[in-house]
Amino acid sequence: MQLDFTKMQSLGNDFVVLDGVSRRMPISADVVRLLADRHFGVGCDQILLAEKGQAADFRFRIFNRDGSEVEQCGNGARCFARFLRDNGLTDQDIISVETMGTRMQLRILDDGDVSVDMGLPEFLPERIPFQADMPAERYQLAVGGEVLDASVLALGNPHAVILVDDVDDAPVDRLGPLIERHPRFPSRVNAGFCEIVSRDRIRLRVHERGVGETLGCGSGACAAVVAGIRLGLLDPDVSVRLPGGQARVRWEGPGNPVHLIGSASTVFTGVIAIPVEHD
Repeated sequence: MQLDFTKMQSLGNDFVVLDGVSRRMPISADVVRLLADRHFGVGCDQILLAEKGQAADFRFRIFNRDGSEVEQCGNGARCFARFLRDNGLTDQDIISVETMGTRMQLRILDDGDVSVDMGLPEFLPERIPFQADMPAERYQLAVGGEVLDASVLALGNPHAVILVDDVDDAPVDRLGPLIERHPRFPSRVNAGFCEIVSRDRIRLRVHERGVGETLGCGSGACAAVVAGIRLGLLDPDVSVRLPGGQARVRWEGPGNPVHLIGSASTVFTGVIAIPVEHD
């Protein structure tokens, strides 16, 4: 089977994007793993699939490189909006999309950047999901022989945010996988290590569940800013520096949606042959 694809990136977070609107697009965990493989496939952090929407303009499906389908991806959402416009699937500046976990509004700005309405952050443990007796601004997690203070919330998908003094020295490789699979997170979790530089600037590294550390994580950037604002450490408009680049996050506090603003671009397009056993 021949499969057309577009390779895109935002903040160095890279994606293989597929058009399931114009044609039926068979997808399976095996196909996802093959496409994401950097030696035998195209290579990417996640696969994005565009489909016709039911309760929105489009359905936005997101697959981690291990084959699992997930609820949210902020950087992927920006690439998704540009893909829809650049491939003539819509001429709208404001696009509504539905994902496995939520609905989102994507806005293409005059300068080409994309603003993503990430929705309302969720703090109730049972909605994240996270095992805790009651909501709190921070929880203690026993991980790798240490006890960490973590802010835990969901923005379509679950996040644990740990404040560090220097993000360059943060134990992302060692503790990220342990936090991801901590037994208090029944659906696993994205682990963000956040250094607060000033009230309007942070540095961040994120270990994404099912992927590992990536150069950029949009929902992780939003989660880190929300966590910092709840702790009284950040202002409502924050610049987030990730290994792959910089984005902006705005949150006016409880009852307001989180907005993620940044660029997205196409790297190349191509066709890949999928073996019959992966159809």
